[in-house]
Amino acid sequence: MDVNAAVAAAAAIAGVLTGVIAMLAFRWSERDQKRPTRTSLHTDPVLPPGVDTVLSVLRSSAVVLDEADAVVKASSAAYALGLVRGGKLAVEPMLQMARDTRRDGEIRQVELDLPRRGTGRGEALAVSARVAPLGSRLVLLLVEDLTEARRIEAVRRDFVANVSHELKTPVGALSLLSEAVMDASDDPEAVERFAGRMQIEATRLTNLVQELIDLSRIQNDDPLEDAEPVRVEELVAEAIDRCRHQAGAKQITMAAGGTADLHVWGNRGQLAAALGNLVENAVNYSPARTRVGIAARHVTALGGDMIELAVTDQGIGISEKDKERVFERFYRVDPARSRATGGTGLGLAIVKHVVASHGGEVTVWSAEGQGSTFTLRLPEAGAARDRAQQHPDLDDEAGTSESSPYEPLPAPEVLP
Repeated sequence: MDVNAAVAAAAAIAGVLTGVIAMLAFRWSERDQKRPTRTSLHTDPVLPPGVDTVLSVLRSSAVVLDEADAVVKASSAAYALGLVRGGKLAVEPMLQMARDTRRDGEIRQVELDLPRRGTGRGEALAVSARVAPLGSRLVLLLVEDLTEARRIEAVRRDFVANVSHELKTPVGALSLLSEAVMDASDDPEAVERFAGRMQIEATRLTNLVQELIDLSRIQNDDPLEDAEPVRVEELVAEAIDRCRHQAGAKQITMAAGGTADLHVWGNRGQLAAALGNLVENAVNYSPARTRVGIAARHVTALGGDMIELAVTDQGIGISEKDKERVFERFYRVDPARSRATGGTGLGLAIVKHVVASHGGEVTVWSAEGQGSTFTLRLPEAGAARDRAQQHPDLDDEAGTSESSPYEPLPAPEVLP
């Protein structure tokens, strides 16, 4: 009897404990459900229907903030620009705009310069930020990257300013010379001297206008629309013939080698102009009784077979700081020499655009006092044609480099 009573008492105590534990667990679970979690902070409040889809297709960087300034939704572009870090909007002026808009409901817009992430340079990222209310509890921030647009606008302004300056110089000289001719009408020798100067300035003005037209045409036209196999030997012969008179006046020997049986794919006129500009520069910037060489060879690259054309001179050379800018429009390594030779500062810019539009690249090696080597690397005719037919929309990136990526070319043979 005593044993049965003890068993019953133990069972009763176990039942009471089980009930207490169950009640405590239920209350603990209920309190846990009411406690906000990290997931609930990001999903509540919920975006209005359709907003998520619209934000995903916008080109602008998009960020949606809740009442506590926490990020509810952010596009990948917003993370790439460094706008969002650790679930928070990292740009204080934008955050303040969002708070002001949440308070009064007004749409705000501002342009800011932000530090560029991960470059270590002082360049700023130009952005336009627009904040608007999204429903009653959320705020939408749209950020547009204006950096490239500002760069293009700056290039356009510089181009217009440079063109105005370059045109004004020969026009002003012609005006002064014409007055001098009128004043010296009774002196035949002075008239002849001034007339000769007028011809030089008129030629310089004509060359400048023509090169501006050529540069504009190259930038706007697609040279591969009328592309054809072009013999490298013909391009080299045309470039040498173009500069034969200037080279003969300075007793400069021009030589070529390795051009037989090589073909490139592209617009013959543009390729001839590009190579001609390089050879003309080599002659103009070389001292008398030196040598200008043009060499070609076939090379194998990852993107397909290429043809390299190298123009080497024994001229004044280019300094390290100038090598970074020689392909800029109107930039001259030696302005005094450019004035003497009638250079416009557009020759290498035309070379760069021609090569880039043909899917190639131009490189330069130079040392002051030792000369320079400019190398055009262009797709070989067969490989480029096959690639264009297989990938009609392919747009190869092209650019410039400061060094020559290949071993010295074999010594060219002197043309007869």
